[in-house]
Amino acid sequence: MSLDHLVYAVPALEEGVAAFAERTGVRPVKGGSHPGGSANYLVGLGPTAYLEIIGPDPEVEGARPRAFGLETLTEPRLAAWAIRPEDLDATVERARRRGYDPGEVHPLSRRTPDGTLLEWRLTRRDDPAAIRPVPFLIDWGATAHPAASGLPQLTLAAFAAVTPEAEALRADLDAVGADLDVEEGPEVVLRAVLDTPNGKVELA
Repeated sequence: MSLDHLVYAVPALEEGVAAFAERTGVRPVKGGSHPGGSANYLVGLGPTAYLEIIGPDPEVEGARPRAFGLETLTEPRLAAWAIRPEDLDATVERARRRGYDPGEVHPLSRRTPDGTLLEWRLTRRDDPAAIRPVPFLIDWGATAHPAASGLPQLTLAAFAAVTPEAEALRADLDAVGADLDVEEGPEVVLRAVLDTPNGKVELA
């Protein structure tokens, strides 16, 4: 199962991107706008994975998107991650048989700044959790993967989840075929360490 991307949610997109660039020494590039009032910037994590910085679309006045808790977000956080199975639908069915429901599969799309239409399918749960340590599943179909678009690059040195229910999380991860370091802790946190021109930077 391949890591597809990490989702770093920020309450104000332009300010969040500027702060990320200052911390890492790498400036993410504009990805595009989503229906629903969010927009993103991207930085590569190798040839087949990337980090998405997502926030309310600054070009949509008063945007309060619900995705990844952006509606009420006040501080940046690593909110979610995605994996890319070879067969999304079969993986959903297998996970349900193993006791975890990844959610229904939905088609989504966005246009890049140069007008290219990107289309994909992903699983979506009706889950109020602000941080989701179990990855959602994504399938880019015939669309070229965003990581192949010449993104500025960083290296993912470490990635882990902290949770008070480690065994339950490990079971859910196994159900979707995901591999992730899991640590016991008082609250749910996703933590990534990036190798950057400014040294190691932790996102959580």
